[in-house]
Amino acid sequence: MTYRKTEQALLPARLPPQPEHYRLYPHTELEPGRIDLGYEALAQVLSQHTTIILEGYSGVIWEDFIQRIELALKNLGKTVAWHDSSLALKTKDVIDAMIKPYLGDDPIFAMRYPGKLQDFFDSSKLEAIHLQDNDINIIYGAGASLSKISGFKVFLDVPKNEIQFRTRARSISNLFETQPFDSKQMYKQFFFLDWIVLNRHKETLLPDLDLIIDTQRLESPAFMTGVTFRQALTEQCTRPLRVRPWFEPGAWGGQILKQLIPELPQNIPNYAWSFEAIMPENGIIFSSSDLLLEVSFDWLMIQHAKEILGQSEKRFGQEFPIRFDFLDTFDGGNLSLQCHPSPEYIKEHFGENFTQDETYYILDSKENAKVYLGFQEDINSQKFRSVLEQSQSEAKAINVEQFVQIHPARKHDLFLIPHGTIHASGKNVLVLEISATPYIFTFKVYDWLRLDLDGKPRPINISRAFENLNFERKGELVKREHIASQEIIEENEMSRVVHLATHPDHFYDVHRLEFQGEILVQCNGSCHVLSLVEGESMVLEVNGTQQTYYYIETIIIPAAVKQYRLISQNKVKVIKAFLKDLK
Repeated sequence: MTYRKTEQALLPARLPPQPEHYRLYPHTELEPGRIDLGYEALAQVLSQHTTIILEGYSGVIWEDFIQRIELALKNLGKTVAWHDSSLALKTKDVIDAMIKPYLGDDPIFAMRYPGKLQDFFDSSKLEAIHLQDNDINIIYGAGASLSKISGFKVFLDVPKNEIQFRTRARSISNLFETQPFDSKQMYKQFFFLDWIVLNRHKETLLPDLDLIIDTQRLESPAFMTGVTFRQALTEQCTRPLRVRPWFEPGAWGGQILKQLIPELPQNIPNYAWSFEAIMPENGIIFSSSDLLLEVSFDWLMIQHAKEILGQSEKRFGQEFPIRFDFLDTFDGGNLSLQCHPSPEYIKEHFGENFTQDETYYILDSKENAKVYLGFQEDINSQKFRSVLEQSQSEAKAINVEQFVQIHPARKHDLFLIPHGTIHASGKNVLVLEISATPYIFTFKVYDWLRLDLDGKPRPINISRAFENLNFERKGELVKREHIASQEIIEENEMSRVVHLATHPDHFYDVHRLEFQGEILVQCNGSCHVLSLVEGESMVLEVNGTQQTYYYIETIIIPAAVKQYRLISQNKVKVIKAFLKDLK
């Protein structure tokens, strides 16, 4: 069965040897014996219970899981009665009418569904579920616990990158659907509907969940008890965290990430993105006795948003607000010319609670590399729009420099890209994108007439862009307000702290820690997100426990850590992003 379409490897069942450079499988180590593996071990646990509530995320391949676990239970002499929760859903026409006002007809964008998973179930059908005279009754599927039948609660999890790989292989479908769609259409429904209602549902399940299972490996699921899981989440708040990164090729992608991370598959055309810390989609890996289990990051925010975000939890709730990712255009192409929506627009049109305010930190660049940022002083918005629309309708190239400024992209520069700012990275740049978390709300106005990797035109959103573009960001103002000043705010013989001041519209700020020896950092009530941007490695110490991190690895420091120490025998530079005190 081909159930995933990607060159990227599955998370291995056991921890492989770790290189002394960027690691693909960062993990938080638990006590030995906390993780179990495989259907035989799982069946031994489930066989001790007569009623089981088997919940799960979108992306679970239910047929395969049921077939394998039923065989394992049969081998233990157990008979099972299966009850499919999807049979208690409202009718398809009713559900379609419920979701259409939110999903709409736009190929990319929609409105977050405001309700809950239970909205889609018929209470009378739930009440009609009756247990049978078998050894074990299993009510399974998303929403299984809504039946109100008590039982041993189990959750089948799937990392969101794996959901997307399965979508491309057409091995899964969306919630409330029986057949897969086009992968981009499916992703839209996952983003605005499935993941929204399922995360709200997970919040109700977590306090008394009995078992959680990582189902990304069909043949060998890993699992741990609910008690261990909740304890692991609590312990995670007291230590640094690297989420599991994942990587994607793109129309403009480059070649330097392949060189920096040789463990990545080398047989793909490029890597455009490395998703370092995009919390709606990254996962946390736990290890125990070298066994690995991955869960989605949102579990941590459900249980411990206050400990992770500190004083900013009141503003952001369970949404982790800072995003780190890499954009690689080395020997690639320019990004599309684009902008992002205003806070009011993203709330009104998409239901997001804050907008996609970005920055570009230049990790590396070739000679003459550049960034497109801000308008020329003499910009004429009507002429600009006319030229863009003509280009789109006639496939006609335009002279971008006539309208948009170009700036040299030098190592360690920080370009400020609050909402409404026209921008694009040029080719031959490795960008650390430090941003607010929203990550799909990009309105492209020009994409150099190229096709996407699937051979189809990339979506252009001129109308949405012109509802958000700020044409006052032009001329000399761009150099003053959109290229970060770099001011030394602390300094001694061995270290200094440089403030790379962000724009007033950014709710996060950036420091660069430059040191040899060690430096003590206070969290001051905020989470921190770090990246080693110069130097091979450093040691991070929290409460006497030390761990080594390598060049361009992204590290999250929960606010509850309060303080940490960075140590290096050689000169290094570390970027630190943190939340501004907006009181």
